[in-house]
Amino acid sequence: MNAAILVAAGKGTRMGPTADKLFLEVAGRPVVAHTWQRFNDAKCISEIIVVVRDGMQNALTELASRFHLQKSFRIVVGGTERQDSVWNGLEALSLTAEIVAIQDAARPCTSDELIAATVQAADETGAAVAAQPVTDTLKESADGRLIQRTLDRSKLWAVQTPQTFRVEVIRRALTEARRRRLVFTDDTAACELIGQPVRLVSSIAPNPKVTVPGDLPFIEMLLQKKT
Repeated sequence: MNAAILVAAGKGTRMGPTADKLFLEVAGRPVVAHTWQRFNDAKCISEIIVVVRDGMQNALTELASRFHLQKSFRIVVGGTERQDSVWNGLEALSLTAEIVAIQDAARPCTSDELIAATVQAADETGAAVAAQPVTDTLKESADGRLIQRTLDRSKLWAVQTPQTFRVEVIRRALTEARRRRLVFTDDTAACELIGQPVRLVSSIAPNPKVTVPGDLPFIEMLLQKKT
C-alpha cells in the first residue's frame, strides 16, 4: 500500500506575522485543501496523514468535510523541526504501508503524474524526489556581498516535493539523523547520510510552493488552469 504525508505544521513566517499561508484562499479554496485534493485524487495513494500544529486538528477535519476529501486520512500533531513532523507522520502510517510520499502542504499544484512517477521510482530505487534542473546562473558568496565563484549549473537540481521513499528506507534514514542529532530541512538529505541512492524525477510542469505573498498570483493562475 502507498501512503502520503502532508506536512502542514510549519509556521510560514515569510508570509508575515499574522498570515497562515496554508489557509489563504486561492482559486476558490485554501492552499492546503488544493494540496490535499491532489493526493485524495491520486490513484496510487491509499491513505493520507496530515501533520499539523497542535490546535489545528479541528480546522483540518472540518476542511476535509467541507471539500469532500473522503480518502482514508489521519491528522497528527507535528514536532519542533520539519523532520520531527515527518517522523510523527511515519509513526501514524498503517502497518501495511510500503511506499510513502512526503509533501509540503504549501505546494498545491503537484500533478497526479508526478506523484505516480515518484512512487514508481521509489519502489525501484528506495528513494525518489521531484526536481527541476537549475536554469539560472548561480554564484557563490561567503559574505553575501561579493561573488567568489560561478557554480556549474549543469550538475545542479532544485528539489521539490513529493519526496517519496520505501517506508523502511526513510525510517532508517531519519533514525540515523536523530541518533546523530542532525537537523535536515530536506528528507533526501537523511538518505544521503546513510548512503541511500535517491532518484531524480524531473518535474516538467510548474510545481511551486507558497512561500511569500508574491507567489500567490502565479499559483492561482496554475490552479485555475487545472480546474
